[in-house]
Amino acid sequence: MWGRPPREHSEVVGEMLFSRSPRLRAHRARVLFMAGLVAALAAMIGLPGSLQAAAPEMKARSAVLMSAETGQVLYEKEPDMRVAPASITKVMTMLLAMEAVDSKKVSLDDTVTTSTEASQIGGSQIWLAEGEQMKLGDMMKAIAIVSANDAAYAVSEFVAGSAEDFVNQMNEKARELGMNNTHFENPDGLPAPDHYSTARDIAIMSRELVTKHPKVLEWTSVWTDTLERKGPRVRQEESFLRNTNELILRYPGADGLKTGMTDEAGYCLSGTAKRDDVRLISVVMGLPTNDDRLEDTIKLLNYGFREFDRVAVAKKGEVVGKVRVPNGRREDVPAATSADFVAFVEKGKKDLVNTSIESEERRAPIRKGEKLGAIVASLDGREVARMDVVATEDVPRANIFTVIIRAVRDFFRGLFGRGR
Repeated sequence: MWGRPPREHSEVVGEMLFSRSPRLRAHRARVLFMAGLVAALAAMIGLPGSLQAAAPEMKARSAVLMSAETGQVLYEKEPDMRVAPASITKVMTMLLAMEAVDSKKVSLDDTVTTSTEASQIGGSQIWLAEGEQMKLGDMMKAIAIVSANDAAYAVSEFVAGSAEDFVNQMNEKARELGMNNTHFENPDGLPAPDHYSTARDIAIMSRELVTKHPKVLEWTSVWTDTLERKGPRVRQEESFLRNTNELILRYPGADGLKTGMTDEAGYCLSGTAKRDDVRLISVVMGLPTNDDRLEDTIKLLNYGFREFDRVAVAKKGEVVGKVRVPNGRREDVPAATSADFVAFVEKGKKDLVNTSIESEERRAPIRKGEKLGAIVASLDGREVARMDVVATEDVPRANIFTVIIRAVRDFFRGLFGRGR
C-alpha cells in the first residue's frame, strides 16, 4: 500500500509465528523444528547454546597450558615430544638452589666464588672472572633476569660441590616430580647430546618453582636492574641486567618465568601470569622468532583466562564419602580431601561438574590421614581433575566375635536379596 513504511524484521517474524494462515503456520513449524534441532546438536556436542571457543592455533612445535594451583592441563600440543630445552633448563637449576636455601643448607647471603670452568662457560653471561666472588642472591638474580650461564654453573658448584653432582640432583628431582621424558646434562641448557625435556615436563618443574618458591618471581618480574661487582679480578664495576623475557612488559599479570634459545631448540618460553586468584603456566617450544614465542604465549594465556572457570569442588578436610572397612571396629571410615580440591572447566559449565569416589573396601587397621583413594571431578563424562582422599580417623580391627556376627548377617542379607 502507498505510504506504508518497510516492516521491521520483528514484525515479520511475529506475523509468521502467530498468523492463522496455513502457509505461515507450516513455515513456523519448520523454523521451530530447525531451532530445536540446532539446540539438540549443541547439547550433544557440549556447546553452551553458542559456538564453543576453539583452542588457539599455535606455531610452536609443542605447547602446554597448566593451572599452577592444581597442575591441571588446559591445553596441549605434542606435550611429550622430546626437545632441547635450552636455557629453560635453568628453571630446575633455580629450583634446586631454592630448595637448598629453604633447607638452610645455603643462604642467599652466602658468597659464591667463580671457578675457572664457570668463567669459561660461554653463551649468555655476566662475564664472571675466575675467582670473582658474589652473593648467591645476586647470582640467582643474574640467572633469573639475563639467563647467565656462568652464574648458573657457579651456583651449581656451590650448592652440590661440583656441576656433575648437581646434574645428578637435577635428574633425581626430575624423576621425583614425574618428569618422565627429561634428562639433563648440564645446569645451564647449552646444547648437549643427551639433554632434553618436554613441554609437559617443563610445565611441571615451572609449577614446582613458582608455587613452592615464589621468591624467584621477585627476580623474574624485574625488567632492568644492576649488579655491583667488586674484587681484584672483576672485569667491570657494575653489570646492567635486562630481562630476556619481554612477556613481563607485554602481558598484564605476567611475572616470569624463563626464556630459552639455541639453534637446535629455537625460541622457547616458560611463562607465567596471575589474575585474581588464578595463576597459569604456559610453555611453548621450538618457535622461529622471539615475536612468535611471545605471540603463542599470549594466545595461550588469553585462552586460559578467558575460557575457563575455577571451581572450588571441596575444601581441605571436607568429608566427601565413606569407604567400607569390613573388619574394622566401625564398618566404614569417612574419606576427606587432603587439600582444597579445585578444578578448571569451560566457561558456563561450573554447575555441571560431577564428583565420585574411587576406592575399594579396605582392611583395618587404618590410620588417620591414610590414603583411601581419590575423588574425581568429571564434566560431560570426562575426568577433569582428581585428588587423594584420606581417612579422617583411626579404625582399629574389630574383635573376632564382631567379624563372625557380621559375616552371618551378610550371609542372610545376601540369601534373601537384601542390600546392605
